Amino acid sequence: MTPLIPTIPTLDDPALAAALQQRIDGKTKPLGALGQLEALMLRLGLILGSETPTLNEPQLMVFAGDHGLAARGVSAYPSDVTWQMVENFLAGGAAVSVLARQHGLALTVVDAGVAHDFAPRAGLIIAKIGHGTQDASTQPAMSAEQCAAAISSGRNLLTQRPGNVLLLGEMGIGNTSSAALLLARLARLARLARPEDLDIAQCSGRGTGLDDAALQRKTTILAAVLQQHADAHTPLAALAAFGGFEIAMMVGAVLQAALERRVILVDGFITGAAVLVAARLQPAVLERCVFAHRSNELGHQLMLEALQAQPLLDLGLRLGEGSGAALAWPLLQSACHLLADMASFASAGVSEK
Repeated sequence: MTPLIPTIPTLDDPALAAALQQRIDGKTKPLGALGQLEALMLRLGLILGSETPTLNEPQLMVFAGDHGLAARGVSAYPSDVTWQMVENFLAGGAAVSVLARQHGLALTVVDAGVAHDFAPRAGLIIAKIGHGTQDASTQPAMSAEQCAAAISSGRNLLTQRPGNVLLLGEMGIGNTSSAALLLARLARLARLARPEDLDIAQCSGRGTGLDDAALQRKTTILAAVLQQHADAHTPLAALAAFGGFEIAMMVGAVLQAALERRVILVDGFITGAAVLVAARLQPAVLERCVFAHRSNELGHQLMLEALQAQPLLDLGLRLGEGSGAALAWPLLQSACHLLADMASFASAGVSEK
């Protein structure tokens, strides 16, 4: 039987790393002059196992799901917005839809657990685990079996998509609460024998636009949810207690993409929570990840620190959908073109320092 959680080997290739660094340093520029793009070149080369990596058939996958906790008023929008936005994605009217068209990205929307029944159509995968999760303030959001099914589905869906790049996106009213809870519970897991939760007030932000009073109410509710599930300390237990179906399915997609040595372009706070869970299960996942941006959601900086991540952009975004990943995509293309096509001092006949 195939294990639910695959073993992700580390990308330990000192010879390739040295060859890539020599190639980068030999380009017609002062050492380090391309800044963060040089680190990106190195990372893409190591992930794809080549001194001249190419990005093929990038897949932008937006995972959607509803959250029982939303009934407690943790979001500024009603849960119906989840399915309405899925329709907007499919109609081509959402920000991520526009950006996908602009950059030629294949956009697929995955119904991981929306509380609505969609008509089948092109661009939509119906992989529904349930019609939204349970209210995490009274019981685990998912059963262990549902959580495992969502992870397995995410892995299987990824195997059916071509290409060597996964761009992660999500949609789900209430999912910033799930992400904040996962951050609070799992951020310190790697370095403490008996992990302590982060301060939920530092992890929980305004999401879709809560005012001060609503944010305080959200924070109070989330603190109670953490206490309700005080024993859910393993990554899978925390995911089942707090996560959405779309987050669990993204965990599976991330694990499978890492296993297949695809580049994983991570969007923002909620996709970061899925990567956090995956990385706590298999740390080498992070070697395959590129982090698109630092969002304006309060906990995202803590999330990036927990993931030891240096994002490419900082635009004050807080939209989700995969919009930040789509905006960062051209930087990955540029990094590969520079690595392949930019002249070296020797080939261009330019004198070195």
